[in-house]
Amino acid sequence: MSDPRNYTVGWICALSTEQIAAAAFLDEQHAPLEDQPSHDSNNCILGSMGKHNVAIAVLPLEYGTASASNVATNLLRTFPNIRIGLLVGLGGGAPSKRHDIRLGVSAPSAGNGGVFQYDFGKTIQGEASQHTRFLNQSPAVLRSAVASLQTRYMLDGHQLKENIESVLATRKRLNKLFGRPKTASDMLFRPEVVHDEGGCTAVCVKDESNLVLRCERTEDEDDPAVHYGLIASANQLKKDVLCFEMEAAGLMNNFPCLVIGGICDYSDSHKSKEWQGFAAMTAGAYAKDLLGIILPSKVEAEQRLSEVLTQVRDTVANIETNVKDIRSRMSSEEDLKILNWLADSNYSSQQNDYLSRRQQGTGQWLLDSKEYQDWLSTDKQTLFCPGIPGATVGIAYNYYIFKRQDQQTADKLMASLLRQLCFSQSSRPEAVKSLHDKHYYRKTLPSLDEIASALQFVVKTFSRVFIAIDALDECRIKERPLFLSEIFKIQKEINAKIFVTSRPILEIKNVFQGCISLDVVASRDDIYKYLDGHMSILPKFVHDNINLKEQIKSDITNIAQGMFLLAQLYLGTLEDRVTPREMKQSLKKFQQRSQDQREDQKLEVLRAVYDDTIKRIKEQKPGFRHLATSALSWLCHAKRQLKKIELQRALAVHMELDSGSVPQEFDDDSVPEVDLIVSSCHGLVTVDEESDAIRLVHYTKQEYFDQMRQHILNTSLGAAELGHAIFSALCNEQGAALRLLIDMGADISVKRLFEDGLLSLAAFHGDLDATQLLLDLGADPNERDKWLEGPVEKAAGHGYTAVVRLLLERGGSFGNEDDGQLTVVDYAVETDNKTMIRDFFETTTDPKKEESLKALLLRAAVTYKHVEYIEMMLEMGPLPMLMGEFGSKLLYKAMTESELPKETIELLYEKGARPMEGSKEEILCKTKIDKEWLAEKIPSLFTE
Repeated sequence: MSDPRNYTVGWICALSTEQIAAAAFLDEQHAPLEDQPSHDSNNCILGSMGKHNVAIAVLPLEYGTASASNVATNLLRTFPNIRIGLLVGLGGGAPSKRHDIRLGVSAPSAGNGGVFQYDFGKTIQGEASQHTRFLNQSPAVLRSAVASLQTRYMLDGHQLKENIESVLATRKRLNKLFGRPKTASDMLFRPEVVHDEGGCTAVCVKDESNLVLRCERTEDEDDPAVHYGLIASANQLKKDVLCFEMEAAGLMNNFPCLVIGGICDYSDSHKSKEWQGFAAMTAGAYAKDLLGIILPSKVEAEQRLSEVLTQVRDTVANIETNVKDIRSRMSSEEDLKILNWLADSNYSSQQNDYLSRRQQGTGQWLLDSKEYQDWLSTDKQTLFCPGIPGATVGIAYNYYIFKRQDQQTADKLMASLLRQLCFSQSSRPEAVKSLHDKHYYRKTLPSLDEIASALQFVVKTFSRVFIAIDALDECRIKERPLFLSEIFKIQKEINAKIFVTSRPILEIKNVFQGCISLDVVASRDDIYKYLDGHMSILPKFVHDNINLKEQIKSDITNIAQGMFLLAQLYLGTLEDRVTPREMKQSLKKFQQRSQDQREDQKLEVLRAVYDDTIKRIKEQKPGFRHLATSALSWLCHAKRQLKKIELQRALAVHMELDSGSVPQEFDDDSVPEVDLIVSSCHGLVTVDEESDAIRLVHYTKQEYFDQMRQHILNTSLGAAELGHAIFSALCNEQGAALRLLIDMGADISVKRLFEDGLLSLAAFHGDLDATQLLLDLGADPNERDKWLEGPVEKAAGHGYTAVVRLLLERGGSFGNEDDGQLTVVDYAVETDNKTMIRDFFETTTDPKKEESLKALLLRAAVTYKHVEYIEMMLEMGPLPMLMGEFGSKLLYKAMTESELPKETIELLYEKGARPMEGSKEEILCKTKIDKEWLAEKIPSLFTE
């Protein structure tokens, strides 16, 4: 009876064939355990090998990493003193020019842990597996023994063949299955040759060109050979690394071990079991040699593997906790990316800014009203609140912002609502993810029906939904019915309450007939509270005069007639009054203007106030007047809200142009302060601190300025001058100025001194947004400057991969190998930009363009001596261009200029490149390759 505590070496096999070979090398076989634990289903053979006691376990009848892991776990439970582990068995060889791997050879693992798990990588069609997970290293005592044995084999050779023959001589019944097959059956087929079901002998080898020709081993070479390198392991067979096998990945992090693989096939479709027995014997013979040079004391000094695993599991538990946190953050980032794709309009920043401005205590009348309370307590109800512009400080989602009308189509508004509802949930709804996956990679947008369907799905996850829509009258007329129709559908599905504000337009009022309605007019108390909270903007003498202070608040409250905006503008008008007399005269003027005004004339009062404000702006000193009119010009022309820095830089360009110069370089000293811009505009401009935007204080000003634009706009710049200003904007990454200049009519076809256009300049600076904008406006991705260089080459020369991809997707050319210019492919190869090269193939769908790309890539790879790319191209399949003049020129360059390795030149020749008649003597004179090798490998050099 064997004692499980006496065994220090754990040996795992995947197949019974491997276990039989391993057992054949035991010096003595021990009796099995009398009482094997119930949890252990392993089939173990016990014995001694040299001075070590070995437990040899075999996997159940299934391939894969998971079963290997289970066998290892049970082995360590049953044999608690195991200190070193071996995984000995079969593998598929991966021959290359560097590694002449044959069947029957042995391949111990080495390198980064020796093993990587390739099903944890990602396999890209047409490319090699990109491994992402190296596994744990084998114990130091085993790695040291491998190095010692490698030295011994190098000096004296090995006796693996003799040792195998000795075992087979004593166990003759194993000869048939475990003896060495005939060398002729060791056939390596070219990668492109797929196995024919008719059989290798009958079909595949009939054409000798299907085979890779290899020299026979010489007397000075070991046979079988031993290779040391990386072993790829996975749960799946991979038929397309030195060796592939299928169990190590399940062991290395649960059973630190050395992997030894006997090569039984070439990991291709021509798999055969003929060499499995002998390959298992070579692996077993090597493993026995390895154990033979490890002293038992060295093994005893190693920590028990079961203890090692306990420590590892504790560490892994901590790592898993950290990984979960990271994955959670990554998931949140991915969710945000999807939601931003769904709708880029973010109204929350504007809402937060408005809420921060809200005068405390105002608007309570609305919340206390019977209409509002009825709406709040009734299911599926709508509250419609008509009112004149500027009459309320109430804020609601969705905002219909005057500057965003082009973004406020029915589908985009529905997407915005969907985005907001998703933000309320702990995880991204599956309906939204499906929508993203369907359209994102196709670069298409979801339809209104698709968005509505996803919205219906999401709203059903809430017990109650409030939808608030502010300034519905600003929605595009043709979009309004579509949007409202979808909103009302949602209301029918669930308990949704809808709150809407709008100007009192008959068409809109008719839509909401039968709904609860409440006119919105600012109460006197609200206006008074607002004025009391903003009196600080007035001069000091007002605060020292209590009666005057009270008169101002009282008079403006009366004059405003329920319009907050009027109150705000009137108060701002008083800001520069310097005496109490001037202050009172202004109040009197306000009162006269408001007297006898009918309800429908209130907007005329508002326009009159705007007129007064513009008059005050024009009465400023020239510097302030010019700053204010320039700022208002930009804000009128802008098609969206501007960030503060965007307006500042646009003004810097604008003012230099007005001074008569076309700026080529940007000067930070030209940027005006935001506070100065706001104060010069006398209350017509405000800053949203939350969103960092600068805008007109109310959209009614936009309507006014649209009518008065010719009086405000103080520039008569032509399209060409504006186009030249764009060069300054691009050189200094002023995206907003670029957009605004184009909106103002800038000519995007203008060119500079060296004939480079705007798109070339944007590409040169790596400005992806500007490149996208110019392409959308019709810029030519193949424009050329004085030196015949275009946007694609300029971006590639500076490594701007994303810009290059965009230009290629929009019709940009790879260049021409015959024009003598550096192409985008040259730049990518010279800098070894693999991402850019991958993008070349992903953006190319035209077969002719792909052939041109392959030619350019081959030429560049030879020019820059990049062997990896040459081999990659030659292994992609037939390259007809090599058969003609192109191939001849390529071979000439490779042999006379690039000084490429012989193997690469031989590969070019094998793929069809031939020396051109008339150049052979020149090649022989210039090449540094020895003539004897050339005569053997490139024989056509010596024939007429």
